[in-house]
Amino acid sequence: MAQAVEEWYKQMPVITRSYLTAAVVTTIGCSLDIISPYHLYLNPRLVVKQYQFWRLVTNFLYFRKMDLDFLFHMFFLARYCKLLEENSFRGRTADFFYMLLFGATVLTGIVLLGGMIPYISESFAKIIFLSNSLTFMMVYVWSKQNPFIHMSFLGLFTFTAAYLPWVLLGFSVLVGASAWVDLLGMIAGHAYYFLEDVYPRMTGRRPLKTPSFIKALFADDPVVVARPANVRFAPPPADELHQD
Repeated sequence: MAQAVEEWYKQMPVITRSYLTAAVVTTIGCSLDIISPYHLYLNPRLVVKQYQFWRLVTNFLYFRKMDLDFLFHMFFLARYCKLLEENSFRGRTADFFYMLLFGATVLTGIVLLGGMIPYISESFAKIIFLSNSLTFMMVYVWSKQNPFIHMSFLGLFTFTAAYLPWVLLGFSVLVGASAWVDLLGMIAGHAYYFLEDVYPRMTGRRPLKTPSFIKALFADDPVVVARPANVRFAPPPADELHQD
């Protein structure tokens, strides 16, 4: 059993393995009182006035207390982060990292702006960890890129992957969780999907092109497509035709 888990962990792509490891270590550290969540949560005042810039990152690593909800989110993080990195972003690690960076920036910006708007500022003030929202963003992007895959929810009913975010949002509401967390993930995910997949098809321009300095951080292996032996994809040269 331990060997199977180790093998599963080693086979994860680099971004998925790194994020999952950081999330688990951070959450366990907080559960054991090694790390205090008060040093991790998103606090704009402390970021700006006391230069605690790490909060812009650490608030995406803590998934609250270790319970069934924690295991639920770790499953979704491991599954959909891995599916995206191995399929849609295969051979494009830098692009996948940039997607997460874009999502984290959008989520942070929404929370900061929402905290300034009357009537809803109180709701946004309660959102101090965005880890669940970033995970939900990955689920949303995957569902948009794989809309026709058939899925089942707890064996109760089946649906296509396009409706997965809405099914999970409904489930969150039923169990009494905040809908804002999932909605923020959907907003960030849709912003990325539109700018990366829809807008380029409409205009021929790609606004979310990964910067070269981020590409330089990752040495992606080229994706090689195997070609069967003795199979031609073009007419043979004329001299071969006249050899016999």
